[in-house]
Amino acid sequence: MKRFLLLFVATLMVATLSAQEYSFSRDINYRTDDEYATKMCRLDIATPEGAKDAPVIVWFHGGGLTGGSKDIPQAIMRDGCVVVGVGYRFSPNVKVTQIVDDAACAVAWVFNNIEKWGGSNKSIYIAGHSAGGYLVTMVGLDKSRLERYGIDANTLKGIIPFSGQAITHFEERRSRGIANTQPVVDELSPMFHVRGDAAPILILSGDREMEMLGRYEENALMWRIFQLVKHPDATLYELDGYGHNMCEPAYPLLMRFVREHEKK
Repeated sequence: MKRFLLLFVATLMVATLSAQEYSFSRDINYRTDDEYATKMCRLDIATPEGAKDAPVIVWFHGGGLTGGSKDIPQAIMRDGCVVVGVGYRFSPNVKVTQIVDDAACAVAWVFNNIEKWGGSNKSIYIAGHSAGGYLVTMVGLDKSRLERYGIDANTLKGIIPFSGQAITHFEERRSRGIANTQPVVDELSPMFHVRGDAAPILILSGDREMEMLGRYEENALMWRIFQLVKHPDATLYELDGYGHNMCEPAYPLLMRFVREHEKK
């Protein structure tokens, strides 16, 4: 586990920002099972000028699995990366298992189609904040999620949750009548699916004293389990002085992770 100080993060952010021309393709359906899926299951793609075999970041927004909207953060539109912002269905309209399946369906769509936008399906990174962080760890760690769509989760280049739930998501617990202060670790918990052979993972959390509920401690335990199963590339950062909404100082860490792993 590593802790980052505010001054260092601010310096890193300034050093990594640069302008780059991007074009956008919006509201592409990746699932059309029914009217609600057709409305919600859409994605946007930001493509840098001249992209060819570019690394791809698939970004999932937060919102507690009950709200929010697809988004492409400007801070990760850089370094020649193709960026995909994913929308998905919400509870209580659908079950949490169906939302996780939306995320898997979207990632599989990217694997099968992103070359048309100049991206490489051999360099796909999945990242997201809060509920989005939960979704990317579920899709990246529970191999059955992508297997349903003919994709091996181990071919992901990286998994980067920003303040994601590591235990069973509180919206799933709410639907079962379980308080959000009562932890549950079952098949809908990313921690349950920790594997030594999973894709490289960068776990990002806000300050333990400022995070939502016990979010830092959940992620620290998940990181510890990665160490116990001898995963070769699992890192945890705690961002001092930032609470749950810790995206701005975390984006540069995501981009550095991508740059480093593109060299491997």
